[in-house]
Amino acid sequence: MFRRSVLDDYALVFRFDAPTTRSLHMVFVPFSIDALWLIEGEVTRKRRLRAWTGLGWGTADAIVELPAGAADGVEEGDVVRLEGARESG
Repeated sequence: MFRRSVLDDYALVFRFDAPTTRSLHMVFVPFSIDALWLIEGEVTRKRRLRAWTGLGWGTADAIVELPAGAADGVEEGDVVRLEGARESG
C-alpha cells in the first residue's frame, strides 16, 4: 500500500502455513496488479485487481502479487515455481 508503482520485474509473495481462503484488497493502492493464489505451487485462482477498488479471494497457501499484465500467460491449474525469492522481515 501507498506505493505509486512497481517495477516490471517485481513480485511480492505471501506464504502461509496451510491452505485456506485468503483475500486481497486494493485500498490505498493506486495501480492495478495481477494476483495468483497457489496451493503447493499450483494456481487455484488468478485475478487482475484494479487500482483502489479491486478485491479478490481464493484458496491458497501462498499468494503472488505481480505488475498488471505479468501473469497474462498463466492459467488456473498451471504450476508456478518461485525462484530468487528473498525473505523479508
